Amino acid sequence: MDGTYTGVVDRIVDGETAVILLEEDDQVIDQLDVAAGRLPEPAQTDGGVLSVTVEDDEVISIVYRPEKTRARRESAREKLDRLSERLSDREE
Repeated sequence: MDGTYTGVVDRIVDGETAVILLEEDDQVIDQLDVAAGRLPEPAQTDGGVLSVTVEDDEVISIVYRPEKTRARRESAREKLDRLSERLSDREE
């Protein structure tokens, strides 16, 4: 698997291993486990969006994408807000 992919930090396990979900066309296509210390510091949290370059099944570079991270978090927050509005409408 070679190329540059969008990666999303799914979780950090025991503070040591970052589980990164690789995406292509907004679909998860693979998962990588890398040492958490290899991530740029701002990306060392769940949901951080990255640009991950892989060659010969080895991670060559990881670049944090702050704007994409922010946009993805805002989108998730908006979806949760809409869901909570619908739920509160049902309770009335």
